[in-house]
Amino acid sequence: MKKICMLTSITSCGLLGWWVGKPLGQTSAYWLSFAGNLVGVYVGYRINRDYL
Repeated sequence: MKKICMLTSITSCGLLGWWVGKPLGQTSAYWLSFAGNLVGVYVGYRINRDYL
């Protein structure tokens, strides 16, 4: 269950970061997606630990 939770949170946060950064340019989209992936790892870990 941990892997599923991490995968969905990383994907959604990375996509959100890409979506926010795309109007600013390709490089900004990449770095905001990277930051979103890091946030997704943390969020997925916390959801798995606290609620599952």
